[in-house]
Amino acid sequence: MRLVADGITPTSRLVLMDDLETDNGHAFELASPLFLAVGDRIGFEGGRLVVVRADGDRMMPAGDWSTRCGLRAGRLP
Repeated sequence: MRLVADGITPTSRLVLMDDLETDNGHAFELASPLFLAVGDRIGFEGGRLVVVRADGDRMMPAGDWSTRCGLRAGRLP
């Protein structure tokens, strides 16, 4: 599923995520999986992932940036 991490666009359904891949070959790998509920918004501030819940609560899940090159295992071209 493609998520928009602009801090403004809310998620349209419940999503379980363990990483976020960018279009330029980088990924933010979460330290533990995270559920996003309907209406949650995600964005980046200072290189850190920020989740704003539908009720306004903010959280910054732990994780690290990595570089991805080539295809991920199990993914067909």
